[in-house]
Amino acid sequence: MRGGIFRGVRAYIVAVAVVGIVAALVSTIFFTQDNLPWTAFLTGILVASVLAEAARASRSEWVLMRRTAQLSALKDKLELEKSLRKSAEEKIADAQVRLRLIDETLLTMIVLIDTDGHCRYHNRAFRDWLHLKAELINGRPVRELFGSKAYAGIATAVQQSLDGQPLRYEYLQEMPGGAVYRLSVEHVPQFDAAGRVTGFYFLAQDITQRDDLPISATPESATSSGAPINAGTKEHADQEMFLEAFSEQVSGRRDAGKQFIAAIQEGQFSLYCQLISPLPINSGKTAHYEILIRLREEENSTTPPGAFFPLAEKNGLMPYLDRWVVGHVLEWAANQQNSGRDSDSIFFINVASATIGDPEFPCFLKNMLDDQKMPGSILCFEVSELDLTARNDSVAAFIREVRQCGCRVALSGFGRHGVSFEQIRGFQVEFLKIDGGTILNMLSNPVDLAKVISIDRTAKKIGVKTVAELVESDEIVAKLSEIGIDFAQGFGISRPSRL
Repeated sequence: MRGGIFRGVRAYIVAVAVVGIVAALVSTIFFTQDNLPWTAFLTGILVASVLAEAARASRSEWVLMRRTAQLSALKDKLELEKSLRKSAEEKIADAQVRLRLIDETLLTMIVLIDTDGHCRYHNRAFRDWLHLKAELINGRPVRELFGSKAYAGIATAVQQSLDGQPLRYEYLQEMPGGAVYRLSVEHVPQFDAAGRVTGFYFLAQDITQRDDLPISATPESATSSGAPINAGTKEHADQEMFLEAFSEQVSGRRDAGKQFIAAIQEGQFSLYCQLISPLPINSGKTAHYEILIRLREEENSTTPPGAFFPLAEKNGLMPYLDRWVVGHVLEWAANQQNSGRDSDSIFFINVASATIGDPEFPCFLKNMLDDQKMPGSILCFEVSELDLTARNDSVAAFIREVRQCGCRVALSGFGRHGVSFEQIRGFQVEFLKIDGGTILNMLSNPVDLAKVISIDRTAKKIGVKTVAELVESDEIVAKLSEIGIDFAQGFGISRPSRL
């Protein structure tokens, strides 16, 4: 405050001082009667004062000009920043409109998952898919949103993406309410400036088709099996007609569960085996066999499993049927020990999703092996690729328990749903059965051929044998041998024969 007042009156003080000096000079001249020494002295003082004030005024003018120029530059810079800010705001507003349009209309579900597994962003498609309001989604753990059972199918993939690995895969997901969806999923990891993972974007498209849906709309049937069941309108009606006819044929009643059990007990089911031949053909290596089940009808005709499996799944009887298969295979193998069949042969048995989740099955298996005095290594249980993605934890426990009994494990349908080798990391399997659709098209489709070659090379690196499914021609057999596939099965190798 004091400095400001001084600067304000400084010009007046200087003017008064100059006037005073001039007055003193005039007075001195008057009283000294033209005394030259005094006149010269006072004149010098006056000139020095005037020059000093002129220098001060010049410097002040220079400072003023510099400050004016700086102020002008700052004003121009401010105007430029205002212009840039306005342009940026317009672009942001335009981008927000486009982002809102994408957020509201894009069919792909988008979720940002942080390192703690919480949802930090989601779009409308994801919100509509879950049938939840936005405030019930943001900030919640994804495990809670999906349900623990559904989340188990992607838990391994989530951890891999939080380690910084991008992924792309398909899998069948069962939601807490019983709805079943087939999703095409992509994980896009996010990194900070230091290269640390901050989370990942979960992008999913609903690619559910009718053959992915259970034959019944009830939650029980929806969760009874992870295997796709054809539910097309005509096929579904035909299937239901067959089930009703089959029920009446067996016992004349409509109690499907009891009828199915009665059909097993009365010997209406038969077991067949199909050769799994080593490649190249006639190499002298040990051959293996896949076990197939058929329903016997009149005139010795048989019905394929696609016709009666839905009945077993619908009534929760697949574990019962799988136990019957295992028991009869072991009993037959024990009786055939001296028949000349290669003792190193392995019998491949498909297991249903319900059997994988049956906690009592491993105990049953151990007791059967002990009763028949057969080694567990004679059996290889086939787990579908779909079950691996949908029931990750259950499959891991099943594999661990059957391996403790000495049995082997195969992953069937590999390559059909985009499961990667990273996703099967930690699962000890001896065989990979390559999807039959890929094998059928490999000679005409370069992509399928490249897929078969890639699967075989990677499998050999991790010590897993490969089996080609649905091999239908000598040309395919020759190509598989050239690639180095270990085994092949299909009508081009051998047709099923009665066990």
